[in-house]
Amino acid sequence: MQVSVEATGTLGRRMTVQVPADRIDQEVQNRLMSLSRNARIAGFRPGKVPFKVVQQRYGRQVHLEVAGDVMSSTLQEALQQQNLRPAGEPKLEPRTVESGKALEYVAVFDVYPDFEPTTLAGVKIEKPVATVSDQDVGNMLEKLRQQRAGWEAVDRAVQQGDQVTVDFTGTIDGAEFPGGSGTGMTVEIGSNRLIKGFEEKLVGSSTGAEINMDLRFPDDYHNADVAGKPVQFKVKIVRVSAPKLPEFDDAFAQSLGVDSIAALREEVSKNMRRELDQMIQSVIKDRAFDQLLARNSSLEVPASLINDEVDRLANESHQQLGGNKQNVKLPRHLFEDRARRRVTLGLIIGELIKRNGIQVDPARVRSTVESLAASYENPEEVVKWYYENRDALTSAQSLVLEEQVVEWLLGQAQ
Repeated sequence: MQVSVEATGTLGRRMTVQVPADRIDQEVQNRLMSLSRNARIAGFRPGKVPFKVVQQRYGRQVHLEVAGDVMSSTLQEALQQQNLRPAGEPKLEPRTVESGKALEYVAVFDVYPDFEPTTLAGVKIEKPVATVSDQDVGNMLEKLRQQRAGWEAVDRAVQQGDQVTVDFTGTIDGAEFPGGSGTGMTVEIGSNRLIKGFEEKLVGSSTGAEINMDLRFPDDYHNADVAGKPVQFKVKIVRVSAPKLPEFDDAFAQSLGVDSIAALREEVSKNMRRELDQMIQSVIKDRAFDQLLARNSSLEVPASLINDEVDRLANESHQQLGGNKQNVKLPRHLFEDRARRRVTLGLIIGELIKRNGIQVDPARVRSTVESLAASYENPEEVVKWYYENRDALTSAQSLVLEEQVVEWLLGQAQ
């Protein structure tokens, strides 16, 4: 096998491979012989088809199949022979694929850059300082109460935040229109779910009041038949309800799965402190990575890796849009900066890990998995699932290894 390599740029490579004809022809012969023992061709009994007939019928197809297999297998041989490490999947371009002639093909690819990363030695990184106060915990507990609020009928005028039950009839040019009338509809004042002016005109009125409203549908209203048109509503208030907060007692705590108010306060405080610590560490990590990118700004990154990452990010967004049911195709340039950042950081971090012998700490992986599992109903089962699921465990290991790299970097910074 003959191999030659041409540089097409700092990282681009064009490798030409020639495989001797006898290596191809021998494999083609073997496959045709095997095929002749089972081939079914009209006019011949199974297994009795002459080899030349099989060769005429299937020779070209088998030759192409063998050539494809040989290109895949010899590609790795050629890369090892030339001591090349491609970044991404090489693109194969067949040149000569003819019986009796040497197989020749070209592989086009980028290689990983050979570089020594600059660390954060001497760099200053600002660390946010924050605490969770008793007032913060109290505010969070009050939010939990508000989330659990019910509704209680009241005998007073409508206020902001109330829930109002109404019957209504809408007309345009004196005629009712589809979807313009209803009974027992609930309106939460301040939610801004209805057209402009509807909720506001309810404020100050009481149960039993009848209100005439002259309003206008917005020009971009979802129903094109009424968009931009003036509308008149006759509205009757059936009931006015105000939010009723649950008592802040042990029963409230138990509704959230905690034994007592004291235990709930401690649980909320612990969760807030954990989230704060995670946020601070995230900010520090981002600042460290920003400095790392700045100090290695001259690093050239394989374009193929960036393209692959753009594809991956675009696919993630595609799935988040519900599998692209709207047939929306997001422009690739939206993902290029994020893809370049991810790929560049990945190369730098990978090189730091290799050069400094940083290895993932199994004890920290276990601790991380247990922390991730803590919020589930059966943490032990979740931990077991992580250790039985290769992809999930690899994800946790990658998370821990990244944390270790950040700590190593920060150990050199101020």
